[in-house]
Amino acid sequence: MVPHQQENPVFAYDLADERQALLSTKALREIPEKANGRLLTATWNLTNFGLQKRTDDDLALMAEIISWFDLVAVQEVADSLIDLRVLLSHLPASYQVILSDVGGNQERAGFLYDTKTVGRLELAAEVAVPPSDQRYIRMKGVSGAFNGFDRNPYAVAFRAGALEFTAVSVHLFFGSHAYFDEDRRALEAYALARWADQRHKAAGAYSNNILVLGDLNLPIRDTSSNVYRALKAKRLILPLHSTSMGSNLAGDKAYDQVAFHSGGMGDAYSGRSGVFDFDRQPFFASAWNIGADYFNTAVKYHIADHRPLWAEFEI
Repeated sequence: MVPHQQENPVFAYDLADERQALLSTKALREIPEKANGRLLTATWNLTNFGLQKRTDDDLALMAEIISWFDLVAVQEVADSLIDLRVLLSHLPASYQVILSDVGGNQERAGFLYDTKTVGRLELAAEVAVPPSDQRYIRMKGVSGAFNGFDRNPYAVAFRAGALEFTAVSVHLFFGSHAYFDEDRRALEAYALARWADQRHKAAGAYSNNILVLGDLNLPIRDTSSNVYRALKAKRLILPLHSTSMGSNLAGDKAYDQVAFHSGGMGDAYSGRSGVFDFDRQPFFASAWNIGADYFNTAVKYHIADHRPLWAEFEI
């Protein structure tokens, strides 16, 4: 991971004002309140989390957003967990965390979850493809060979109400926009979809309900993208969101997604999901008044360069 450069001059803000700005956008985007019989999930690439020198107020704002959800898959958590522990201190005491060890790009993945709604079950494991199966990870029109994930997806089993499921926190390889890097990403996407399909169908699987949450580095949600074709090749459902913007700050990329199969998770899905554009005005309004470049630099440094994506399930 490479930390984003800090804005110059250093941006100062009032925590109460920015918290209120987040709440106003939450209402505008119609993010539901937590409720009995409902599971609110989200995924958020926290962006160099633990490397950039976020302030206590920065972490409090991030915790405010996370506190709206029962289960949050997180990516780009650094080896150092100092900032994560400060963020947890800003969350209600009922929140817990489980993490992978570092993988490619020195990143961890994991989950923050509210034990008032979500209980963790026995399974916690990285997803890997045995060398003997790697020859099956191939797609027509996609170059290269699959030699394993750069960052192994992290699978953890949970129970929420009557719903038991295995959630997977994912950060697929990016590299660049060059075709060979997107093809490598597509092969990772296919390997993930194939694993999810096998677990969904296997009689002996810990759970047949697989919920994929993460930064899939999906450029666009249509068949012009090999990554999208790979994800759909094994019948993963990527529901349309209630919001039209992308999950990157520019709003033009569909990087972050939630996915599941028909059956248990599909039946539980309420049909409500969307991107939360926390960076919408009036958030960091005084930074915006200085200029768009300054604003984007401040948002990326103090909060994140990805927006959270949420989805609701009936439990």
